[in-house]
Amino acid sequence: MDLQSLHRRIAANVESVVLGQSATVRKLVAALVSGGHVLLEDFPGTGKTTLAKALARSIAAEFKRVQFTPDLLPSDIVGVSIYSPQSSQFAFHPGPVFTHLLLADEINRASPRTQSALLEAMAEGQVSVDGTRHVLPELFFVVATQNPVEFHGTYPLPEAQMDRFALKLSLGYVSAEQEVEMLTAQNAKHPLERIAPVASVDDVLAARRSLANVRVADAVKRYAVDLVAATRTATGVTLGASPRASIALMKLAQALAAFDGEEFVSPEHVQEIAVEAIAHRIVLERNRSFAGASPAAVVEEIVKSVAVPV
Repeated sequence: MDLQSLHRRIAANVESVVLGQSATVRKLVAALVSGGHVLLEDFPGTGKTTLAKALARSIAAEFKRVQFTPDLLPSDIVGVSIYSPQSSQFAFHPGPVFTHLLLADEINRASPRTQSALLEAMAEGQVSVDGTRHVLPELFFVVATQNPVEFHGTYPLPEAQMDRFALKLSLGYVSAEQEVEMLTAQNAKHPLERIAPVASVDDVLAARRSLANVRVADAVKRYAVDLVAATRTATGVTLGASPRASIALMKLAQALAAFDGEEFVSPEHVQEIAVEAIAHRIVLERNRSFAGASPAAVVEEIVKSVAVPV
């Protein structure tokens, strides 16, 4: 599997719709190929839903979207068993989680009970309904979104669920020139309608299996571990990143190296993805947060201070 070619095709296809987001698209595809899930946190109207749809269409994946609300039940996500008088048996009706790419829109608006139902699916690739285990498709990729400025009527994601996301990404606003280009592109119809698949679900699964061929030297593994471990002793940090962060960091770096046509992961690949892979997993002391500090800034300082292997 030529991961470099696969990445180029998918990225170019997505970027034909989502303008000015090359770095974000690269990291999103890295999460897809490495088997992680992604949390998109940004303001309304910045293209989060369009990004997810464009990615799904680019790989001919089944796509489902769930709008999370306070009254959403776990059964609305995973499915429910319904009694059939004709057969005198309960039949399982799969929920929207049985798909290739699930867009969990405004995930922090659902209750913790509903959030936990998605947690099992993300962590184990299965759901349990009435004591019966139901396996999800081999390619199951969650793109969850949340709005960073609206807090009324929301339930912040617990640390355990934040840790299940390989990456936390943000799109931000595009330049004025790119926004004008967006207006022109949507004058007749939405650019999504013109997107055709450039890869398949099987291609993505084959790419995942081939990532094992991208070698990671022991020194680079130790570098990734040192970056993550440094968050546990950093000043003003209440909760540091877990070993799951080290695993995600290594797999994401392998994907980035493969996209660059490299056979080895370099420290630069680890540094490229470090903030997005680690920052959302750490919790700052309240006084640090009130003073304007951010987890991302903490990780950036750690990347500057930890010795790079040579």
